[in-house]
Amino acid sequence: MAFFLRRVRNPTDAEDLTQEVFVRMLNLTEDRPSDAYVFQIAQNLLIDRSRKHLVRERYRHGVAADAGRELDDFDPHRLVEGRDQLAKIVGALGEMPERTRTIFVLYRVENMRQETIANAFGISSSAVKQHVAKAMALLARKMRDDR
Repeated sequence: MAFFLRRVRNPTDAEDLTQEVFVRMLNLTEDRPSDAYVFQIAQNLLIDRSRKHLVRERYRHGVAADAGRELDDFDPHRLVEGRDQLAKIVGALGEMPERTRTIFVLYRVENMRQETIANAFGISSSAVKQHVAKAMALLARKMRDDR
């Protein structure tokens, strides 16, 4: 443990690294590895630790640099607009015939295959496509008309 304490200056990390050395020694097929081999294991663990810290630091700096570019500010107007659009979609779904709505939801929301839906309703796959197209047209028209 003293080997690690001199190098990492953190008792918790030194304990973890020491434990990892013991775990790796237990996995060896030899009865008793040489001292040089044990220190090589310890040195390799320090190198791995250093690499991990370097990768994490680069990632943190990259995220910090990109944080301002990709994230939108919270905009209450956009939130209200999104809720209004969602209400329009739900309203349009409510105006659809039940069978068309159910097929549309199964296909677009639940990601069910057209063949599976067709088998469940006892219709052809092309009929499922027609129901989905009809639903999409109704939604598009409703969204366009409510602008």
